[in-house]
Amino acid sequence: MTYAYIVHANPDIENLDSLLQKARACRMCELHLPEEPRPILQASASARLLIVGQAPGARAHVSGVPWSDPSGERLRDWMGIDADTFYDAGKIAILPMGFCYPGRATSGDLPPRRECAPLWHERLLAQMPGIELTLLIGSYAQACYLKDAGHATVTETTRNWRALAPSVIPLPHPSPRNVAWFKANTWFDAELVPVLKRRTHELLS
Repeated sequence: MTYAYIVHANPDIENLDSLLQKARACRMCELHLPEEPRPILQASASARLLIVGQAPGARAHVSGVPWSDPSGERLRDWMGIDADTFYDAGKIAILPMGFCYPGRATSGDLPPRRECAPLWHERLLAQMPGIELTLLIGSYAQACYLKDAGHATVTETTRNWRALAPSVIPLPHPSPRNVAWFKANTWFDAELVPVLKRRTHELLS
């Protein structure tokens, strides 16, 4: 799946506060969602690290807090930070490919809605000039942001992380459903996770 960015407004005449208000009030996909829209994102002009994942899960939809599940716990462990740091918008921005919970599929959640990233990402990122590291988590984020960089699969892209570092680090989804992937790719914990922790601490300390 690929996404084409569409510029809907001149970023020079927008500001981050108004964009966040608009994004959190967005109802673009309302007819396609299983629940009332609840866009969940985190951003500030001073953020230095950006997390681009898939879409909020059912638990995040209820709480309004991104990555508030076992996947988030694993991600924070990979990064070597606690929850207080993770949820400090002044340091970390969180822009999923879809801002709202898309609903359940046969296995896992449905894909993020296609409308969301082209409508919001470029405009929001234009207001966050301090981003020095972007974590691309899972296939949807990598297909979007690396569509011109030869992205094929999550495994291949993540294994070749050195070609993108230090400004971009691709990651598999930290879902417990991926435990077989973690066991089959022991290089991930041995080689990439220590670099991710070190780079995170360099930026946020």
